[in-house]
Amino acid sequence: MTTTKLIPLTQWSQHHPYPNISGLRYLVFNANSNGFASCIKRIGKRILIDEAAYFAWVETQQVPQHPISN
Repeated sequence: MTTTKLIPLTQWSQHHPYPNISGLRYLVFNANSNGFASCIKRIGKRILIDEAAYFAWVETQQVPQHPISN
């Protein structure tokens, strides 16, 4: 069994500077439409963020850059 680091939503800023708590709450609120549901673990009313799943989700959010034409 692989161990993952679960960070309470309210303590995220103690571990990572981005996103801030309000931005994280927005992601959680819209989790079913933005794919963020895979990063969330709910235990009762407590919301935990799976750190490894969060960074994997961030990688899927990359928008391809278009080269600058002159």
